[in-house]
This record gives sequence, structure tokens and C-alpha cells, in this order.
Amino acid sequence: MPGSTTLGPGHGADAIDHPDATRLAALTGALHRLLSEDGPNRITDAQAAALCGGGAREREEFTAWMERVAARLEAAVAD
Repeated sequence: MPGSTTLGPGHGADAIDHPDATRLAALTGALHRLLSEDGPNRITDAQAAALCGGGAREREEFTAWMERVAARLEAAVAD
């Protein structure tokens, strides 16, 4: 559907409006940067643990996942 991005595998996929998909892409990109970059705005290990529902040891996996999600959303809204 033009002007939307489809989320979900095959059956029962949900579509969101392009402006919402663009906003979600920006949000996931910003979250990835806050997880991965050094500096005063970096998400702490405790905050990362709260976001991914586990311990700080899962930070790397969560950061990598967020990077993949952000890239896929950015590519989807660029179409």
C-alpha cells in the first residue's frame, strides 16, 4: 500500500502510515546511537538492562538488534 510500511510476517501484518514509520525509524536510530556511542548521553547499563528486560550482559545483543531494526525501518521509509 503506497504511503505505508508493513510490519509483521505474512498473515495479519499491520501497516502504519508513512509519517509514523518515518518517526519510528528516527526513534530506533536515535536509540541505537544512545546505546552504542560514548558520551554523556549514552544509555547506562542499568537503563539498557531495563529496556531489554535482562542484565547488562545483554546490552551488546540488544544494541545489535536495534541497529538491524533501525536500518530496516530506514530502508522501508526510503522506498
